[in-house]
Amino acid sequence: MLPLGLTSFLAQISMVISLAAVYNMVAKYVGDIVNYGTEDIPLDELTQIPTAIVGIGMKFFQMIISVSIGMAAGCIPVVGYNMGAGRHDRVKGLLTRMLIAELLFGIIATIICEVFPSQLIGLFGSSGESEYYINFGVDCIRIFLSFIFLACVNKGVTIYMQAMGKAFISTALSMLREIVLGAGLPLILPYFFGLKGILYFMPVADVVTFIASVFVIISLYRELGGKEKASSLKA
Repeated sequence: MLPLGLTSFLAQISMVISLAAVYNMVAKYVGDIVNYGTEDIPLDELTQIPTAIVGIGMKFFQMIISVSIGMAAGCIPVVGYNMGAGRHDRVKGLLTRMLIAELLFGIIATIICEVFPSQLIGLFGSSGESEYYINFGVDCIRIFLSFIFLACVNKGVTIYMQAMGKAFISTALSMLREIVLGAGLPLILPYFFGLKGILYFMPVADVVTFIASVFVIISLYRELGGKEKASSLKA
């Protein structure tokens, strides 16, 4: 109970640490906004825009990931039952179905974010806002969520590992995404790319975490395949 519960706790608290790093760096590099707009907008009003826009981007990310978490969490009782029953073939088959579902949902979400960024920003009330607000908002949505389909797969793999009782691997993937990359990249990338570096951290973190997840998925398929063969020989 404790290792699995600790995995969920660390995953949740690490997201808070990542958000704190992002918002702190937005406040630090908020001066870069003058490179975006040409309108005569008071600086004190202009500096509030990046924080608001990044907050909107993070909200969309959390909304999409919540669906991904829901699909993966729905697998937990099925995985546990079949692991206990020794039906590793079902566990393997469910993993394949979950990965496909996560990927398809993520692709649909990515297409929506890339094609309709201004409409998504409009859901939070962009009417009457400055040109900079719209331009930076479009960039934020398109860059921030450009690899959200990989993030969906990453989150699904993390929860699936937890369902199989592999708390260490699940925790390691969560810490890699949320602490090492989620908090580290927002602190590093702005030194090279300024305010836009805060937007770049999300796709970079998703790609690097996905590479790690691929190795975990391959290892898991091999493990389940071996157990499946062993069970068939016993039968």
